[in-house]
Amino acid sequence: MNCDTGPRTSSWRVARSGWAMVIGCSRCGVMLLPRRCNGGTKQQLQTYKCRIASFYGGSSGFAKFATYLAVQFSLSKAMEVPLIDRALTMPRLRIAVALLLASLVALHAQMYKPLSFTEYTLPNGLHVIFRQDRTAPVVTTVLWYRVGSRYEAPGRTGFAHFFEHLMFEGTDSLQRGEISKLIQQAGGELNAFTSFDQTVYHMRVPSNALPLALWIESQRMRGLKIDTIGVETQRGVVKEERKMRYENSPYGVWNIRMFERLFAQSPYSWTPIGASQHIDSAAIAEFRQFYDTYYVPNNAVLVISGDFSETEARKLVDLYFGFQPPGPPPRRDSLQIPPLRGEIRDTIFDPKAQLPAVFIGYRTVPEGHTDSYALQMLMDILANGESSRMYRALVDRAQVAVQSSVFPYELEKVGAAIMVGVAAPGRSIDTVEHMMYAVIDSVIAHGVTEAEFAKARNIAESRFIADKKGTYPTALALARAYAFFENTELVNTEMQRFYSVRREDLQRVAKKYFGTPNRVVLTFIPSQAKEGN
Repeated sequence: MNCDTGPRTSSWRVARSGWAMVIGCSRCGVMLLPRRCNGGTKQQLQTYKCRIASFYGGSSGFAKFATYLAVQFSLSKAMEVPLIDRALTMPRLRIAVALLLASLVALHAQMYKPLSFTEYTLPNGLHVIFRQDRTAPVVTTVLWYRVGSRYEAPGRTGFAHFFEHLMFEGTDSLQRGEISKLIQQAGGELNAFTSFDQTVYHMRVPSNALPLALWIESQRMRGLKIDTIGVETQRGVVKEERKMRYENSPYGVWNIRMFERLFAQSPYSWTPIGASQHIDSAAIAEFRQFYDTYYVPNNAVLVISGDFSETEARKLVDLYFGFQPPGPPPRRDSLQIPPLRGEIRDTIFDPKAQLPAVFIGYRTVPEGHTDSYALQMLMDILANGESSRMYRALVDRAQVAVQSSVFPYELEKVGAAIMVGVAAPGRSIDTVEHMMYAVIDSVIAHGVTEAEFAKARNIAESRFIADKKGTYPTALALARAYAFFENTELVNTEMQRFYSVRREDLQRVAKKYFGTPNRVVLTFIPSQAKEGN
């Protein structure tokens, strides 16, 4: 399919048949997307310049567009009625849909090119990955440290997130505030994030500023300035972040309360924000010890992605990182998390909430587990977006909720699926909760349809493609593959794990993980409702 080549006078054909219209390329004649007609009036032939595919990156980007169309096609309610001929039976329609989706998957397979990369490990243990991309004269660096909140002591939570902020303060060679200033003056940008398993620092700079970016990261790795003024400044910043994101937001503490119960008696029972009192009471020496333990070359993965010379990059990496001594062997404890012995329930009265909400959390599996791929597909079908089963059942049809969604957590050692329903004004949150269970139970009893399965697979494919577009997503994907699995090639092969999932696997994992004994239920009630009783 070459819809993005040839003369720009090529057009999109919109033909009306029955109550649906089909959009296709007037030059190649391929049907791409069904859409409802507005009203019953006759649709005129419309033309559009054939620009959509080129908007997604020309021929090499058409796979992304095709996958998007496949997702939209499988979501469309037009599948409920004939598209071209009112006499077309549903079995024949399903065959047509399956053939179209299969052709788009094949198109992706032809157009998606595996990522090429180079990797090696320095004598001090720093793992380095190079990925060249000459699309634009920019380069991204990702420095992934294997330290997140689960590496903290129970009485000293929030340390990893605190260092995410402290690492922007200054070093032995850089004054306070100079790190951000230098990168911005070079025309770049920088940021960081902390999770349960990792802290990641990333920069995006013009190609000629790569030496600056690597020098700054090397300074932060072993020369961070940990002094009173920096610590006190960031204590205040972290407190304000906690207030803004958690304490002063509706349902803001849901993940804190959920993980306390879902993974009790384990390092996953607290979230990266930690407890303010732990940061306030920690001494400078404790921060220094944490830094010396985890911010070392043998606990890090460095990825350089973009427009650069590998030969020059190797020299720079050796110059700035090669001399740094390794730290103590990183902690790699195997976690023993007590199983849930039954449903755990709690009610939280929230002064910021305007409507009741229910958060239903299930324990699942770690990232990369065989069942994780079926679970991802199942969660998309159940609760991801307005086309999901829960949204249609609760919001569109019954109108008992104003929102339904899912938060999947695939962490290094554990996993969770947290489904959310927000009650509509005047509707019972108990009704919302029971309808959510009914949607889950329908999958447990009957499985998912072929159309839903095709949709979920195409969503997975779309994500897989999106994760490889751009220097930053690519660098992050490479770092994750090595840091979690020590298998960087997974960036090219992981989609095959989705392809190996069968439709019946979604019903199997629903039965296995979405049962009553394996869940935590948090009900949020607006405080004014409590005061009114």
